[in-house]
Amino acid sequence: MKLTTSALIATVAFGFMQPLYAAGTNGSIATVNGKPIKQSLYDFIAKDATARGQTIDDNVKNVIINKLIGSELVYQEAQRTGLDKQPDYIAKEELTRRELLVNTFIQDYIKKHPVSEADTKLAYEKYKQELGDKEYNARHILVPTEAEAKDVIAQLGKGGDFAKLAKEKSKDPGSQEKGGDLGWFAPAGMVKPFSDAVAKLQKGKYTAAPVQTQFGWHVIKLEDTRTTQPPAYDDVKDGLQKQLQQRNLEKLLSELRSKAKIETSSGTPAPAAAK
Repeated sequence: MKLTTSALIATVAFGFMQPLYAAGTNGSIATVNGKPIKQSLYDFIAKDATARGQTIDDNVKNVIINKLIGSELVYQEAQRTGLDKQPDYIAKEELTRRELLVNTFIQDYIKKHPVSEADTKLAYEKYKQELGDKEYNARHILVPTEAEAKDVIAQLGKGGDFAKLAKEKSKDPGSQEKGGDLGWFAPAGMVKPFSDAVAKLQKGKYTAAPVQTQFGWHVIKLEDTRTTQPPAYDDVKDGLQKQLQQRNLEKLLSELRSKAKIETSSGTPAPAAAK
């Protein structure tokens, strides 16, 4: 029988399947070499298993207790050999406890500050606006400098084949071998200077001047356009709520950071968080 709880994953089963009964004294369910195993540990595992749909009958109870006993045996042996005194273990234990508390705080914060239906619908309307009602099929040639992009445009003006030039000159590894083909995309899927340039093109035409983005200089050719419908609200609702939750957490962290006095080991202020 397998119990899918995080508390049991870290324990070691030794196959002791004989019937066991809680000690019932001093808040323990059993003792190993005189050391009690807390009733609270069993209660937490049983509660977690129940929440996951597991029925806690006598057999499951024995499984939980046996796994706790197996874990305690290994725990004591690890202490006997001094593994709990090693610097790497101590650091890892501290980081694990810190991460557990941080994650517990985040879960509690999200529970106490749920994203409202109104905020989600507002985000959906903004999402639809950003997505637009058109999709584009385009090719591009990405080069490092404006001069190189102008040279590409000059070659196209002399009858050069766009796909061939893309294979020869483009620095975009995702589209180079496909002749610069980007497939179908919504404006929101591209950086703004790129999508703005595409929206101004006529079918079959390419940009008369290079388009600069943070990736370099682009020469873009529009292959085709088509109208599109945004996904239904219910299809994107969960994703939008997660995005809004993430923004709320980022705002909280920013507020905590602004109120805190933070210095590095050199005594200088800590660098600002990346945005």
